[in-house]
Amino acid sequence: MKSYKLSELSHAEIEGLKARPRIDFTSIFSSVNPIVDDVRIRGDAAVIDYTTKFDKVVLDRVVELVSDLPDPKLDPDVREAFDVAYDNIYAFHVAQRVPEKNIENMRGVRCKRIARCIGSVGLYVPGGTAVLPSTALMLSVPAQIAGCKTIVLATPPSHDGSICKEVLYCAKKAGVTHILKAGGAQAISAMAWGTISCPKVEKIFGPGNQYVTAAKMILQNSEAMVSIDMPAGPSEVLVIADKHANPVHVAADLLSQAEHGPDSQVVLVIVGDVDLSAIEAELSKQCANLPRGEFASKALSHSFTVFAQDMIEAISFSNLYAPEHLIINVQDAERWESLIENAGSVFLGQWTPESVGDYASGTNHVLPTYGYSKMYSGVSLNSFLKYITVQSLTEEGLQRLGPHVAKMAEVEGLEAHKRAVTLRLQDIEAALPA
Repeated sequence: MKSYKLSELSHAEIEGLKARPRIDFTSIFSSVNPIVDDVRIRGDAAVIDYTTKFDKVVLDRVVELVSDLPDPKLDPDVREAFDVAYDNIYAFHVAQRVPEKNIENMRGVRCKRIARCIGSVGLYVPGGTAVLPSTALMLSVPAQIAGCKTIVLATPPSHDGSICKEVLYCAKKAGVTHILKAGGAQAISAMAWGTISCPKVEKIFGPGNQYVTAAKMILQNSEAMVSIDMPAGPSEVLVIADKHANPVHVAADLLSQAEHGPDSQVVLVIVGDVDLSAIEAELSKQCANLPRGEFASKALSHSFTVFAQDMIEAISFSNLYAPEHLIINVQDAERWESLIENAGSVFLGQWTPESVGDYASGTNHVLPTYGYSKMYSGVSLNSFLKYITVQSLTEEGLQRLGPHVAKMAEVEGLEAHKRAVTLRLQDIEAALPA
């Protein structure tokens, strides 16, 4: 990992450090667009063909009704782990419900906002070298709490055409209605357009590779009339460490993101007198013993360390970088929380590894990457809700508010708007006793 002193860098050099590797979406779009169009035209047949081509799996049917599938058999300790995660994720997200408020802005002018679920949603759970049943929980639990009526979970099938049993367990537990046995752009397209067997959804959630991301970007701007959760890029973590941080823990936290893939982003920010060589030695030692060590090693090769003069400078750089995951492994970490402005999810103190948020603390691990935490939040209960405003006026309310509305409409030259008010006011006045 390259290292830099923040105090010695120019503004342009610091800006360069926060930049992520650019993804050439032009070439990716040229590969994804034909898939999107083909699935729109041929539906299930196209999904079957692409699953055969890319996943080497021949399917008879691409969608399974979850209610028709038998309960999967899991080892008791595995079942307990997912049950604990479910309970914590459910508790955290159900607490995000906001009671409706009815506000009387003026006498006789009542307004409120009501929440309604998004009727049908699509959840994408990546497959390939690492199937992520935890993502099935992270996406389906808030959809379940919101009350979404149709929940389609897409995940690539195993080589025998089956569904990962842990994914199926999470799907059944959290109210998923359909499982689409497909991955990649073809799965996103099937959910966006709808096919004979796959219900059309109104919003698509979940992480994925650059082809999945490209499909989401294309389809949200198409006639499919579908929205997406957020832009997504490679996984990333920024760790702030001081002399009190254990080098073993710091190295493990950096590698926990580096092992996701060779394009993962890993940043270490050192504050004060820290033995960097001890952390580097741990990185080499631990990386050599990881099953996905090759991925982690490649990620580390384009990652970097920066030295900050103090915590203010460290957090200022973090806010500029806007990481997906921010670990603050320093003494009295909680005191710095108020200064954090941009991060997907934050982990405070030496006993809070990023892994707990990935799996079972209760917070959601579907988070903005690539610096998008400056303007996007991670997935939450609100992601599966839409809000409708409601207003109700009495005669007195319209008499009080109406003249002001009429005057504003007159200023804007919208006569029909004005008359919708003034004609009612005339009716009220005419009905008054002589």
